[in-house]
Amino acid sequence: MSVKNDPFALVPHRVHEAEGQGRRSFALFQATRRTGPLIWVLPGHAYHLPMLRGLPEGVGQRLHLVRPTNEGDLLWAVEEALRTTGVGLIIAEPEKPLSLIAGRRLQLAAEAGRTTGLMLIREGQGSHAAETRWRCTPIASERRDSTLHRWSLKKNKKGTSGIWTVHWNGKTASVHSVSATGERQCAAETSP
Repeated sequence: MSVKNDPFALVPHRVHEAEGQGRRSFALFQATRRTGPLIWVLPGHAYHLPMLRGLPEGVGQRLHLVRPTNEGDLLWAVEEALRTTGVGLIIAEPEKPLSLIAGRRLQLAAEAGRTTGLMLIREGQGSHAAETRWRCTPIASERRDSTLHRWSLKKNKKGTSGIWTVHWNGKTASVHSVSATGERQCAAETSP
């Protein structure tokens, strides 16, 4: 499926951002859609790590965790990983806002390595250099086998923005759009 037909496809060879409480779920969803090694760069002192048994099918076997000791080393590791060809996706969790210079360096590295990056940022800490910025929010659901998510495309250098409520089971690359309760796109048809 092409990027134009798939609202959740990240433009390849660019760096994107996701914020909000559901940003890690969005990153895992993106990881299921990629082939090849996955590199996740997070601070060495981070106490919430991806749990291998809870990851979507096929992700744990391809995942490499990198845990630099400081923010400078984290950005260096992300830049070097982006320059590496053959990597499916680079996911990173910086603690500080990215400067325009740092964001631009990451974009140039992604282009050079023909790799895609996803920065999991804190609210309001995005870079102007990011290709897209997503706001990701989990929505409470009565179903226990999955979670509803609201994924909002807040910034998009190549197109329009949008808001989607999706049902993702957290295991595969399959996602289903969910319409808002009680809302219709057109009037209901009535039979005579």
